[in-house]
Amino acid sequence: MNILEKTHDRKAFKALKWAFPYTIPIFAGFWFLGIAYGIYANASGFSFVYPLIMSMAIYGGSLEFITVSMLLSPFAPVQTLIMAIMIQARHLFYGISMLDKFKGLGWKKYYLIYGMCDETFSINYSAEIPEDVDRGWFYFFVTLLNQIYWVSGATIGGLMGDLISFNTKGLDFAMTALFVVILLDQWLKEKHHMSAWIGMISSVVCLLLFGADDFMIPTMICILVLLTAFRKPIENPEKAGDAK
Repeated sequence: MNILEKTHDRKAFKALKWAFPYTIPIFAGFWFLGIAYGIYANASGFSFVYPLIMSMAIYGGSLEFITVSMLLSPFAPVQTLIMAIMIQARHLFYGISMLDKFKGLGWKKYYLIYGMCDETFSINYSAEIPEDVDRGWFYFFVTLLNQIYWVSGATIGGLMGDLISFNTKGLDFAMTALFVVILLDQWLKEKHHMSAWIGMISSVVCLLLFGADDFMIPTMICILVLLTAFRKPIENPEKAGDAK
């Protein structure tokens, strides 16, 4: 039993060491935006307990910012539900994309589903995990570390709110910049860029067709359909080239 426990602990620790470097850019972005969110919530009249609990329970950056204004507005549960679904609907597509990766992970799967966010999905979906690193523990620690960054940042911001106040307009661009860095990193690692081109072209086409306010969900649907249709050549570009 002790040997099994030690082996289990070694696997987890090795996965943690491998996962941590992937989350360092997320740490910088999450702390910056999380602290700004905590200060914003405090400036709106909420104690640090609110951003602490909301960052743990909601765990959706854009939705949490909007939740602050919702809590200050007249009670409207139906509109709030619709707004939350519209903002976070993209996570449905993230979940569908991760179905195969989460198979056989036991209890970890439930936390991975709960803790999935944009940045965590980007890392877990695209990371190249060595064969000697436990895949389930790697996904788990990426998810856990990212959530710790966000929750701690929001809480610190809530505590600092009484001391510091500033205009948070435009701070959400930090997450956009973070995604650009992740895209560039993935682009440099891949020899073939079919998935990246699918994402960029789908986004531009849907933006032109549906407008800036309504293009996100159609884009996700388009990307999901195209990635499913071209799954084999994306996963095995060499074989696809040989077949031609």
